[in-house]
Amino acid sequence: MKTVLTLDELRNDISAWKKQGLSIALAPTMGNLHAGHLSLLQEARRLADRTVVSIFVNPIQFGKGEDYEKYPSTLGKDQDNLAANHLDLLFAPDLKQLYPGGVETDTRVTVPEISNILCGQFRPGHFSGVATVVTKLFINVQPDFALFGEKDYQQLLVIRRMVKELCFPIEVVGMPIMRETDGLAMSSRNAYLDPWQRSRAPLIYRALREAAEELSRNPDSLHAIEESSLRKLAGEGFRPEYFTVRRAADLAPPKVGDDRLIILTAAWLGSARLIDNLRVDIKLPGSSTS
Repeated sequence: MKTVLTLDELRNDISAWKKQGLSIALAPTMGNLHAGHLSLLQEARRLADRTVVSIFVNPIQFGKGEDYEKYPSTLGKDQDNLAANHLDLLFAPDLKQLYPGGVETDTRVTVPEISNILCGQFRPGHFSGVATVVTKLFINVQPDFALFGEKDYQQLLVIRRMVKELCFPIEVVGMPIMRETDGLAMSSRNAYLDPWQRSRAPLIYRALREAAEELSRNPDSLHAIEESSLRKLAGEGFRPEYFTVRRAADLAPPKVGDDRLIILTAAWLGSARLIDNLRVDIKLPGSSTS
């Protein structure tokens, strides 16, 4: 495995691969890698001739008062894990490489509408920060495939729409959520949980499953299920931001006849903001929507 720190080094390696006609798969990350990240790399190796992982904690996707300064940095351990999983190239730039104009005044990429709901409502500017850094990576890595985890489902849809509308010749691949044995979705931010909080955290997945079961029994009670689930999470010590059923294709509120749905939630537990989701294929009857 080779590690490069600058755009010039990255471009030189990408150019050499392109001249050989090799396909490239990219998995963008912020480091502190877990098994979910490594599953992206494993699929990348299956899809393409060469694999690239980026590690960059992107400041402009963090809001004021969020955890940018304390986000876990484990570059040495990450390099060992990536090498053991046969990565070809690790790109680990500093701020000056990706934000030559400075993080306050640098150009931004914005995906309208979908960026302003759900997580975007509670984290203004977050998805613009994501879209901006991913665009920079796409331009320089020139991947044929880009892999993202489905835990960040709204992010996945934002990137897919951006790729389509900016005409990037890239296939965006969503990878299934990787979970701990107790059901908690793997996340770098799980490290913020103290032992008591960690024992409570799987309840967020249980709430999703219970909501899915109730929705299958009473699909015309969607709004009541959402409200009940919010109360349950609050009663278990979470500070929920939202718990909602949406159309999986575009995260719009579902309409009568929709049958490909997704239940999404975001909730704080201590200093950790946890997100999770669960796909549900249930046809909505009647006129009850969220």
